[in-house]
Amino acid sequence: MIRSGDTLLVATRNRGKTAEFRAAFAGLGVEVRDLNDAPEGIPDIVEDGATFADNALIKARIVAEATGLPALADDSGLCVDALGGAPGVYSARYAGEGATDADNNAKLLRELAAAGASAPAGAAAGAPGALSAARFVSALVLYVPGGETKTSEGDVGGYVIAAPQGDGGFGYDSLFWLPAYGRTMAELTTAEKNAVSHRGEALRRLLAQL
Repeated sequence: MIRSGDTLLVATRNRGKTAEFRAAFAGLGVEVRDLNDAPEGIPDIVEDGATFADNALIKARIVAEATGLPALADDSGLCVDALGGAPGVYSARYAGEGATDADNNAKLLRELAAAGASAPAGAAAGAPGALSAARFVSALVLYVPGGETKTSEGDVGGYVIAAPQGDGGFGYDSLFWLPAYGRTMAELTTAEKNAVSHRGEALRRLLAQL
C-alpha cells in the first residue's frame, strides 16, 4: 500500500495541514510533500461533491493519477448547529472563492448574529461568548494509483465563540472552543491539536489501516 521510503503527496497547498500530516507519517519513514512542491500538469480540481468524503476522493484521485504518486486528500469543515450544519463542505470558501480565513470567520460571525444565535450557558461549559454548538469534521482518502483506496473520518465537538482567541492553527480554529481544554483550537500546541482534532482522529483511523 505505502511503505517506508515512499513519497506521499498531500492534495493541498495549505502548509498548516501538511505539517499535521508530516508529523503523523514521520514514524513510518514516509516523505510527505504537498502541491506547493508538486510537478506541473495537475488539472484544476473542482470540489463539487455532496459530502466531505466525496470531495476528498475527487482530490486524491486527480492528484494521484496526474503524478503517479500515492496521494492523500483531506476535506474538512465546520458544521454549526445554529446554521443548520453550515458552512459544511463550503467551509473553505464560505465567503466566496479565494476567501481568506479572516473573510470566512467574519462571515460566520455575521451569519450567527443574523440568526440570533446563543448557546445555552450550561451547555457551553465555560466557553466565552458561546454562540452555538458545532463540530469539526474531517474525511481522508489515501489513493494509490493501481492499488487500494483507504478512507477514514473523524470529528470533534465544541462551540463557536463570539471573538477569536489564539494565534495558532488555521481556518476556524480561533473561533472553535474545546470544553475539555478550556481553550480554542488555535490555542493548542501541535501535539494537543493532533491528539484531539477531527483530522487527528481521522489520521489515526487511517494509519491503523496501513
